[in-house]
Amino acid sequence: MIRPIYWRWGFFIVGIILLGLGIAMTIKGAVLGIGPWDVLHVGLYKNFGMSVGFWAIMTGLLIVLTTALYSKQWPLIGTWLNMLLIGLFIDFFLWLLPNVSTLFSQTVLFIAGIAVISVGVGMYIASNIGAGPRDSLMLILIEKTGWSVKRVRTLLEVVVGVVGWMLGGPIGIGTIFIALTLGYLVHYTLSYSRAVLAKLSALPE
Repeated sequence: MIRPIYWRWGFFIVGIILLGLGIAMTIKGAVLGIGPWDVLHVGLYKNFGMSVGFWAIMTGLLIVLTTALYSKQWPLIGTWLNMLLIGLFIDFFLWLLPNVSTLFSQTVLFIAGIAVISVGVGMYIASNIGAGPRDSLMLILIEKTGWSVKRVRTLLEVVVGVVGWMLGGPIGIGTIFIALTLGYLVHYTLSYSRAVLAKLSALPE
């Protein structure tokens, strides 16, 4: 039978793939706006070239190094893989998915993308292989300021979204929608993913 560690790695990899797919879907449906971090990545891409995934990796690398210096702890392997693989999968799915032009099709793609993102985040966090770079930054800011998770996350995403918008990234009602709803969706997908993973890990080897 499959060992528990293999189930965890399976959840981690599938979760990262789904997260990259969901982000690419929301970018393809960008008429409504996209998530705050992706606004930044798209803005950097528009100004400096390369690719959206490349800038997702670069911002993740900057955050990983900064948080490592602050905490004086080397990140887990899952954090490095998270940083690298998400950017690669974003670029892959942006290449694979077709461009859509109508408001209806972009709206459908955007909403479906949010659902896929929430499942992906729930799965990779449930695996407990390593926190993503942005999650690590949020935890450090919470420790430093003493503020609540909701307050720190909201402030961080507002700052990132504004910087991305100033660089030309697409911001809109969808950006606000993601900021307000994704956390609630992940709450449920994470609980479900943990329950499923616990059952799979409990199977006899």
